[in-house]
Amino acid sequence: MNARSFLINGLIAGLLGGLIAFVVAIGVGEPAIDDAIAVEEAAAAPADTEAHSHDEGEESTAHSHGDEEEGGITRGQQAGPGLATATILVGAILGGLVGIASAFAAGRFGRLSPVATTALVTAVGFVAVVLAPWLKYPPNPPATGSGDTIGERTALYFGFLAISILAVIAAIIVARQVLAGRSAWLATAVGGAVYLAVVGIAFAVMAPIDEVPNSFPANTLFEFRVGSLITQGALWLVLGVALTGLVNRAWNRDVADTARREAAAAL
Repeated sequence: MNARSFLINGLIAGLLGGLIAFVVAIGVGEPAIDDAIAVEEAAAAPADTEAHSHDEGEESTAHSHGDEEEGGITRGQQAGPGLATATILVGAILGGLVGIASAFAAGRFGRLSPVATTALVTAVGFVAVVLAPWLKYPPNPPATGSGDTIGERTALYFGFLAISILAVIAAIIVARQVLAGRSAWLATAVGGAVYLAVVGIAFAVMAPIDEVPNSFPANTLFEFRVGSLITQGALWLVLGVALTGLVNRAWNRDVADTARREAAAAL
């Protein structure tokens, strides 16, 4: 087993995870987006009606035909090929990164096998990259944020994400130092405490983002955020299960090959 093997297995697992995430997103994510778009269109309808009230019939007809003739990306294209391409591409990239991280971590966590190390890397990655940022800056559906603050919001989100990843690295370094002379359970507890402390401070210090109008339906907001988390969770779950399975197969093959060589050498 080498880094190339981990990388290839990670890419395969990531592609599968991205495909499953696309299916999950269609079921739990897209309906909430459609509802949010409907809310946006309903809010814009009165103003549009007032602006065109002097010639409603003719203006409506022209507007309708104009929409049909526009060559932009349709909602169906966004929710279909566009979403599929995005989820599968992101899945492949994440899979490759997790595979490389697992290759680097193998053999560096006491007596954990490469399979257990891969599962640990995947779980830690989900917490650091998805769960913690989701708790601090949960995603918002369309038409709930100001275009003037998109730069600030993006900087805050990626800033918190960077802190979360750096906190994981610091926690791993501390945990390995503890593991050198003590039990694995103590090392895990100390590493977890380090991560929670760093992320907790960032959570309290960094500015919040609250641009959702009070008039926006709470159910739609909740469904969108939970759907987003479920979709990402599905991607990481399938990625982790598939990658650990592939690593387990490669590990068992290597162990069997080593055993055969040792048996042959003993003859």
